[in-house]
Amino acid sequence: MPVAWQQLYANRAEGMRASDIREILKVTEQPDIISLAGGLPAPELFPVDEYRRAFEWVLESDGAQALQYGPSEGYRPLRTLVAERLSGFGISCESDDILITNGSQQALDLMGKILLDPGDAVLVEKPTYLGALQAFNQYQASYAVVPMDDDGMSVDDVERILSRQSVGGHRVKFIYALPNFQNPTGRSMSLERRKRLVELSNYYGVPIVEDDPYGELRYEGKHLPTLKSLETQASVIYLGTFSKILAPGFRLGWIVATPEVREVLLHGKQPSDLHTGMIQQMATYEVARDGFIDKHVERIKAFYKERRDAMLMAIQEHFPADAHYTHPAGGLFVWAELPKHVDTRDLLIEAIQEKVAFVPGQGFHPDHSGTNTMRLNFSNVSPDQLREGVRRLGHAIQRRLSGVPAEHRVSI
Repeated sequence: MPVAWQQLYANRAEGMRASDIREILKVTEQPDIISLAGGLPAPELFPVDEYRRAFEWVLESDGAQALQYGPSEGYRPLRTLVAERLSGFGISCESDDILITNGSQQALDLMGKILLDPGDAVLVEKPTYLGALQAFNQYQASYAVVPMDDDGMSVDDVERILSRQSVGGHRVKFIYALPNFQNPTGRSMSLERRKRLVELSNYYGVPIVEDDPYGELRYEGKHLPTLKSLETQASVIYLGTFSKILAPGFRLGWIVATPEVREVLLHGKQPSDLHTGMIQQMATYEVARDGFIDKHVERIKAFYKERRDAMLMAIQEHFPADAHYTHPAGGLFVWAELPKHVDTRDLLIEAIQEKVAFVPGQGFHPDHSGTNTMRLNFSNVSPDQLREGVRRLGHAIQRRLSGVPAEHRVSI
């Protein structure tokens, strides 16, 4: 008798779906397609030589430790380095407050693992990071959705929701926020709203999970304090990563949390992987120490600023006048909204025919809205290719609009 697999899957498997972005990236492997889809860092920025020397040094000086099992908390010198760097950004922490993870994606999984029972609500921005939704969905989360504008999450709506104590009968367990150059929109939360959000978190006793993978990639304007640095009652759990500033392939991220929470997170991590790989932690410590990482970040910022500017200029030239798009002060993404009747999932098919790809925006919306939106990445394509890719995409948009009667072309 064949195994009836469909009858054996756990209920939580219903919430597990393939990533829209990963599926689109399969298409973009074709060499003639210009991909504005992934959030991939530019490989020409990877410190290959520095890592080569670091791995050689680690294997020669302490190869046995590098190839052995390690502590679940992470390699202590790396945790100390992370704590010292975060202290420079106003986050008061020590190495014992740091838990090293397999990228910040594992950190998101751990948030769901320790905080969410089936049906529990997470308060999120609309739109929000698709990877976070995937992580929380597997724990059968529900969502309290608040709108955002160019100043970030609407804190008035946050207060309205938290004051009700529950959403659809479900308790709001935590607020998930990306205050710096949010994925997917590139928007940043204003200082006033940051302060107010932390105040609301404290008042209602609902913690904040602050996801900050792009915070160091600011190309213009003044640095704004993290939510973690503004807290007064240990209400913020902070997530960070080396993926955007060193190398994503090593999957090195971290969580900053109070000792009580960190201990529970540690218990959640151990059954999954025992620990993050020692050799990449040790090599990354060798690369990042002695100020190299700060100089490297400055190089990255100049590099990506040129690409962001190229994309924005091309959008201004080639997109229709009734398209709206963000002007991110940092990060890796531009967010565009087309007229309401344009479904960007259908548009993607036409765009691929034009040999350009992007990510439709609906997947970033927990309520499945945003059918007229798209996320565009500028970090992994040269300025010339960005200009050509946006030109092709603009042509696909204009072609779709030309098939719609003029009276239906209303601005958003």
